[in-house]
Amino acid sequence: MQYRMEGGSLPAVIINLNPGETMISEAGGRTWSRGAVDSTVTTLGGAGKALGRMLMGESLFMNLYTAQEPAEIAFSSSFPGRIVARELGPGQSIICQKHAFLCATYGVELSMFFQKKLGAGLFGGEGFIMQKLSGFGKAFIEIDGHAVEYDLRPGQSIVVDTGYLAAMSASCTMDIQSVRGVKNVLFGGEGFFNTVVTGP
Repeated sequence: MQYRMEGGSLPAVIINLNPGETMISEAGGRTWSRGAVDSTVTTLGGAGKALGRMLMGESLFMNLYTAQEPAEIAFSSSFPGRIVARELGPGQSIICQKHAFLCATYGVELSMFFQKKLGAGLFGGEGFIMQKLSGFGKAFIEIDGHAVEYDLRPGQSIVVDTGYLAAMSASCTMDIQSVRGVKNVLFGGEGFFNTVVTGP
């Protein structure tokens, strides 16, 4: 499978599929396709997984798009920002903000991720429920605005303004940190808490 990104601040990922290759997306996710591409609607994992996707802000149903011949299919971002591609292998997962999932190759699983720490869920800016992408294959996520990627060593942390975390490896942990000083809280524009992501 080959792909390319086009579109600047309103990007689309355009994927060239070989016969038999399948992409998954939420219902109505495809922007266009060329060539023979069969579309199938499924709950992809049953009613429990479908309800979990609904709680994450995704649709109950998923679409499977399977190429019957060499074909092209495109998925577009629904807001200005960036599309990020991630290759997932055995034991690898990424945690994303709600609504981040755009599409993936068949074999990637979309599930709920619950914040384990009460403070991070309440004040971390991402809520208690985030998206988890795992399995085997290539996943595409859409990020609102610009994104900068950092590779954190074990124990290394980065402080992020609440609500600005787009995605992280499942090996990372997320917590909150109080903003120190009354003057900083009242006039600094950062609020009461910042989000802290710790590697690896």
